[in-house]
Amino acid sequence: MTDEHKVGRAAKGSGGSIPVSSKRMTGRQRREQLLDVGRELFAERGYEATSIEEIATRAKVSKPVVYEHFRGKEGLYAVVVDREMKTLFERITVALDGRHPRRLLFQAAEAFLGYIEEEPDGFRILVRDSPVASSAGGLASLIGDVAARVDFILADQFKRRGFDRKLAPLYSRALVGMVAQVGGWWLETRKPSREKVAAHLVNLAWNGLGHLEAEPATVRRRSRVRKAAPSKTAKRTVPTTTPRPATT
Repeated sequence: MTDEHKVGRAAKGSGGSIPVSSKRMTGRQRREQLLDVGRELFAERGYEATSIEEIATRAKVSKPVVYEHFRGKEGLYAVVVDREMKTLFERITVALDGRHPRRLLFQAAEAFLGYIEEEPDGFRILVRDSPVASSAGGLASLIGDVAARVDFILADQFKRRGFDRKLAPLYSRALVGMVAQVGGWWLETRKPSREKVAAHLVNLAWNGLGHLEAEPATVRRRSRVRKAAPSKTAKRTVPTTTPRPATT
């Protein structure tokens, strides 16, 4: 008899109110079950609102079983987030098979939207706030990790156009953030189609990138330039001469 089943029998014998699963599972099967249950609850309620008691109750095990496999709620959450990130990265990596940068951007955007459409629970978990003591999860973490996978697309284009390649991460995070925010909205509306949403996102991104300035001026710099430039509407001052007195 495994330690897990001993814990289950102890919980029953002690008159505990937590329902304990009578179905025999291997350690690996129980771990997978707890991950599925945790994923559902984290998507429904978020990390903070989900308790170990709820996870154990839905899995029909005692709380010590959850601690035995993951040492607590945060350990379970970290594994769930890690799995979702791997799933998303695999989708994007497989999708990037083009050569033209615009096609690559479209493929990355559509792969991201495909994940949102087919794994809505996973996406909701990734964009929710993560526990304070954890570096896993959260929208900022998601954007940074995904952007790191597509930095090379922009870095290559920046190099060709003579722009500073060190700025590529800034733009890649802006683009991924745009897709993530629109994806959250589209998850609720589901209109227009995934392909059209991706096309519109790339339309905005690509045409914006096409008109990038190597050294964009700040608002202050532009205002100083305007003040220094002579006004086109300023009237020209005509020099006046003092009239001579008439001679007789």
